[in-house]
Amino acid sequence: MVTLELFRELALSFTDVNEQAHFEKPSFRIGKKIFATYDAKNNQACLKLNEIDQSVFSAYDPSIIFPVPNKWGKQGWTLFSLDKIREDMFNDALTTAYQNVGKK
Repeated sequence: MVTLELFRELALSFTDVNEQAHFEKPSFRIGKKIFATYDAKNNQACLKLNEIDQSVFSAYDPSIIFPVPNKWGKQGWTLFSLDKIREDMFNDALTTAYQNVGKK
């Protein structure tokens, strides 16, 4: 299980990351580019992955990790159920999202 506090700690541990509100949700950014958001109502994280990474992480358990069910999902935005995800797997996914957005 990943709490908001742990999510925040992990996200802010990366270089040049800042936290800002995005439609009243915490978002984590490199400059102006968002790589992760948190939805308290559903206890979910939304991470920006590339198509291959999204497919790999979603294959683990599509009830825990799955593409956003709209055009954003086709662009790599992926939902993670924080009450069910293992901390190490979430940290790997968050690191991947950070690296993908940071190198663009």
